[in-house]
Amino acid sequence: MIFRRVNDGRPYPDHGLAQRDWAEISPTQVRLADLTTTKTKLDLEHLLDEDSTYFGDLFAHVVSWQGELFLEDGLHRAVRAALQQRGMLHARVHEMGDDA
Repeated sequence: MIFRRVNDGRPYPDHGLAQRDWAEISPTQVRLADLTTTKTKLDLEHLLDEDSTYFGDLFAHVVSWQGELFLEDGLHRAVRAALQQRGMLHARVHEMGDDA
């Protein structure tokens, strides 16, 4: 199994972060096996496009909530890493409090 679990949607409350807020979070490495996805569908064009990060963030966006890591944005990057047999992914991780 590539991911810890596959979810359809975000179980955590809205964090209200804009793209510029995500950009202020330093990237770190996370294990693919520790991630729960928030999307069940992958756009094949994003997966295969070498320039898929041209207009977006170079790093995946992960939300840490109630002890679990949720892959909010960057599913195509995570799948690409798995296809390249890498078990780690560089991501920006936003820590949310349990009461957020």
